[in-house]
Order: sequence, then C-alpha cells, then structure tokens
Amino acid sequence: MANLQKIAGSAALFEAFIYISAFVFFGVFWDFPINASDTQKIAFITDNQIIMSLVNLTMYVVFGMLLSILVVAIHQRLKSKAPLLSQVASIFGIIWVALVIASGMIANIRLMKVIEISLQDTDQAMTVWVVINTIVEGLGGGNEVVGGLWVLLLSIAALRINEFPKTLNYLGLFIGFVGILTIYPAEVLTEVFGLGQIIWFSWLGIAMLMNQKVDKQLNLQ
Repeated sequence: MANLQKIAGSAALFEAFIYISAFVFFGVFWDFPINASDTQKIAFITDNQIIMSLVNLTMYVVFGMLLSILVVAIHQRLKSKAPLLSQVASIFGIIWVALVIASGMIANIRLMKVIEISLQDTDQAMTVWVVINTIVEGLGGGNEVVGGLWVLLLSIAALRINEFPKTLNYLGLFIGFVGILTIYPAEVLTEVFGLGQIIWFSWLGIAMLMNQKVDKQLNLQ
C-alpha cells in the first residue's frame, strides 16, 4: 500500500510534466501549415511522422499508463471511508485511462494510413486525416468530460473524509467542473482544464509523497 502511494505520487508528477511538455511543444515548436494546400500538409505530416508518433505515444499512451496507477492508488486511499464515491470515481478514472490510451493508438495509426493513402489520393488522405482527428479529439484530445468527472468525484470524496489538503480538493472541484464543461466545444475550456491539471497533478503528487514521508517518520518513532 505504502509503495503504491509513493509510486502514484511520482506518477502524478510525471503527468504534470507531460502536460507541460505538450503545452511547450504545441505552443513553441509545432507549426502545422493550417492554411497550406493539401499537398503541403501531407508533406509536413510525412516529414514529421516520427516526432508526431513519439508525441502521441507520450501524450496519450504513457499518460494513460501513469494515470492507471494513480486511479488505483487514490481508490485504495479513499475506499475505506468513502466507498461509494471512491468506487464511482474510479470507474470514470478507468474509463478515462482507456479513452486516453485508445486516442494515442488511433492517432498513430492515423499517421500511417494517411501517408499510405496520400501516395494514391491526396484529397482522400486529408479527408481521412480530418475524420480520424475528430474521433481522437472526441475520445480524449478535446473532450475532457470523463476526466473531469473523475477529478470532481474524488475531490468530493476527499473533502468529505478530510483526505489531501482542503485547498487542493477545492481546486479539484473547479477543474472537474471545467472538464465537464468541455462537452461544449470551446478551446478555452480545454486549455483551462489542461493548465489546471498541471497544478492539480503537481500538488497531488507532492501531497502523496509528503504523506508517505510523514507516515514513515511516525512509524519510526
């Protein structure tokens, strides 16, 4: 149990780091030619296939794997005092894990298929790109309803049983609510959710790691 909490605390910090890396990559380095011709877009996708595959792998698959550890650890932490809320929250957490990992796998398959189709028909390749991109966004790239529900419910449970810092839990309520609001397709909501998650994951990871240090000190006394 103690080792799981420690590992989960580290996982939460890595989650925050992945979020930060994604913001930096897409905000500073990524320059997709939105207004270019289909041929130029396909050329850009082909030239950047490897880096895009690695980004998808990190943002979605690795993120989902780390998230699975965190979902289980928090459920273990809350279930004795808030069994119902913890169980419902963990269900949404597991669903979020599945959606995030699936998004990454679909996104990478999209790259290969679009490049393959572009050898025969550029217009069809871009149509496939747009369609699959919409699916990826709907599953986990631009719609954060499921993740928002997980954060909201576990924050409510943690508040009720006085687990984790109270301010952290109130932040979780806000972030969870914003995540649910992303059902409305507004980019600003997704950005607020993402930025909020950086703070929330960082704070949660530190709280879990610090709690383990306190428990260890108490056991030594």
